[in-house]
Amino acid sequence: MENVLRPLIVVGGSVVLTLVVGWATDLLLRKADARHHETPLWGLLRRARVPYQLVLCSALLRGSYDEAKLLEAHRVGIGRTLSLVLIGSASWLVIRIAAAVVETSYSRYARMHRDPARVRRVRTQVELIMRVVSAIVIVVAIASMLLTFPAMRAAGASLLASAGILGIVAGVAAQSTLSNMFAGLQIAFGDMVRIGDTVVVDGEWGTVEEITLTFLTVRTWDERRITMPVSYFTSKPFENWSRGTPQMTGTVFWQLDHSAPVEAMRERLRDILRQCPAWDGRAYGLVVTDSTPNTIEVRALVTAKDADDIWTVRVAVREEMVRWLYEEHPYALPRVNTAGAVPPPGRADGYRETHDCALWRSFEKPAAGGRGRG
Repeated sequence: MENVLRPLIVVGGSVVLTLVVGWATDLLLRKADARHHETPLWGLLRRARVPYQLVLCSALLRGSYDEAKLLEAHRVGIGRTLSLVLIGSASWLVIRIAAAVVETSYSRYARMHRDPARVRRVRTQVELIMRVVSAIVIVVAIASMLLTFPAMRAAGASLLASAGILGIVAGVAAQSTLSNMFAGLQIAFGDMVRIGDTVVVDGEWGTVEEITLTFLTVRTWDERRITMPVSYFTSKPFENWSRGTPQMTGTVFWQLDHSAPVEAMRERLRDILRQCPAWDGRAYGLVVTDSTPNTIEVRALVTAKDADDIWTVRVAVREEMVRWLYEEHPYALPRVNTAGAVPPPGRADGYRETHDCALWRSFEKPAAGGRGRG
């Protein structure tokens, strides 16, 4: 009877105690989260309840397994398995707790500072720091798991003896990966590019969506994703429209006829911008920037608070101005000029008519030999 009750009490008691402690801890975290609405820490810590219960259960079973007298022939294997589970769940718990603390710190910083550029910079640094911490914890956990095997401990001396050669070989083989990792750290703390920045890379306009230690993802305006190594941003030039202040100035061009009402277009531009919510009201202007024998180039200058709004303002101004010109001043739109030439200065007004009639009569006059040319 003792051989049945002893393992049942040990195993069952460990599981029941784990469930009770886990339920009590989760209840306390819920109450703390309901009481402190200003911080998301307690709600984020609740996400760690599964690894927390695994740590408790594996620790209790590992410490009391010898008293259970269960499957003694496999005692070493079961004990090692429980140790591996304990190490893995403890690593999982550490990562969840670190993520909760870091996310809480970032949320508090975002509430205190209204500058979007600084908030995006801190967010980029926080995410990269979390990736580094997670990588370190995972590496330490794997090393601890390997050290639970006696063969691995015996091989440790030989591994340390050849660590110098292996380090050189690994450094040469992983040169590209290591350069990307250092580039990722340089981007995070050098404030070169941040998550949420609007960039132009290889002629593609988009927003930085994700930054890791090795690659960076840019989401384009048509929802494509461009993934490239982070070393690209430390070795090649690129446009960062969000660097410094997010305010931007945009231009709109039209090719119009020489008779276009430029002054009326300036007044119409002012009316269009006043009705456009995306215009920030800082500045606007309209000037003639170029001319050709057939058209003139008219440029409108507008401002907005960020890259998204400047795009909205530009397309609105272009569309409304073309519609207004078509409805009110159709003569201003470019057309093919089929009018006759203007007479030279000092000639009579009837020069062109007389000249044209003379040309026509020359075509009508019969040529020598019979037929006319016309």
